Amino acid sequence: GMRFAIIENEFGEVGVDEKVIKETSEEQLIEVMNGCICCTVRGDLAVALKRLIAKTTGFDGVIIETTGLADPAPVAQTFFVDEEIKRSYSLDGIITVVDAKHVLEHLHEEKPEGVENECVEQVAFADRILLNKCDLVDEARIEEVQNAIRGINANADIIRTQHSQVEPAKLINIEAFSLAKVLEMDPEFLNTDGEHQHDLSVSSTSVRFEGELNHQQLRMWLSELQQNTAKDLFRYKGVLAVKGMPNKFVFQGVHMLFNGSFDPRFPWMPGENRECRLVFIGRNLDKEALQKGVMDC
Repeated sequence: GMRFAIIENEFGEVGVDEKVIKETSEEQLIEVMNGCICCTVRGDLAVALKRLIAKTTGFDGVIIETTGLADPAPVAQTFFVDEEIKRSYSLDGIITVVDAKHVLEHLHEEKPEGVENECVEQVAFADRILLNKCDLVDEARIEEVQNAIRGINANADIIRTQHSQVEPAKLINIEAFSLAKVLEMDPEFLNTDGEHQHDLSVSSTSVRFEGELNHQQLRMWLSELQQNTAKDLFRYKGVLAVKGMPNKFVFQGVHMLFNGSFDPRFPWMPGENRECRLVFIGRNLDKEALQKGVMDC
């Protein structure tokens, strides 16, 4: 099989995905970057890639997972404007996962003047698009979503998926990224001085503490949260310690959709600190209320 180093970027200051990845990787070569990879920690990406050059002997490549709020252009720029990185790496392709159930409201969302719609940017820059959650919508909705995607990016291959399951061969060594194509779409692509502006109403809040939660109380609180704020709750996820349970409770949610379980792949090891990590990403979040809600569980 192929072996990859991973650069994991999380929008919140507390990492959830990194904990899950590390516990399912036999051989670890993982860099974690907290913050916005396309602006506040963009310089860190170049540093991380250079650091990995010395470590990646025997690895077949590097996978960079950005946050769902990242503009892919500055990330891709890194591979063309830094000479050392240009010599050591080639950008194989940009993969975008599209949520078939919720994407239209984000694609059509009106942003303030000068503020980018990151959802549109991610579709526009994609070389492959995984149209996910196709089991949750009907064929008419899928066609509507595909037409909207084609209106933004007519060249990307669209692969329908459930639970993001796809043959790795369709995503790796595809040599799909074309600088010429991107420059045609965005002549300013290689201009590193250009500023891009995020929607400042979108933010994240994180909770991390040693100790255990009452699972039933947490589910009741999350259900209430979904009822009241689902439209503005873009993403929420966590790894939790629950009283009396030998395995971690791993969950994630998007708007009204929630999925979580006591996953046998993630047992609490002897001597490991039982702790809880939760991250919420959305618009106009009441951070104090979210933190209090978690701690009351």
